[in-house]
Amino acid sequence: MERLMLKDNNNHAHGQQVHGEAYPAGLKWTKQRKAVYEILRQASEPMTAAGIYHLAQEAASGEEYALSTIYRILTAFEEKGLVEKEVFLEDGTAVYALSRGEHTHYAVCLECHRRIPLQHCPFAHMQLEKDTDEFTITNHKLELYGYCKDCKEAGKMKEEQE
Repeated sequence: MERLMLKDNNNHAHGQQVHGEAYPAGLKWTKQRKAVYEILRQASEPMTAAGIYHLAQEAASGEEYALSTIYRILTAFEEKGLVEKEVFLEDGTAVYALSRGEHTHYAVCLECHRRIPLQHCPFAHMQLEKDTDEFTITNHKLELYGYCKDCKEAGKMKEEQE
């Protein structure tokens, strides 16, 4: 990943690393982008733009954020490969997470929409390329749907339709 070439107040370019990770070249390192980056860096699971917006508003000291600004920042991050965007198959909600060079699969709660990361990739032991000669696999995604422990204990499970 390229390092970001920042320009200071005197328009001098310099590189920057953020928490040991290179920030991609071509993006201006603004207060708002720093805030969104920090929120995603500290997140334990992928977040919606609205969730990022609310945390940014809470953390901002007198600075106002617009939800549209959060979306623009996330789009810029996604274009530079800094974040990964995933869309819930169930309802089309988009969530964002920092790209960390590895992929994660999730169990998704149908009630509260919490995403619980699976510890291991179920396909890790498989050699999928050998199983098909008519298709080249470049990536995969797996989501399991059900109810998290909290929703199950609270009796919030929706009855399955017959």
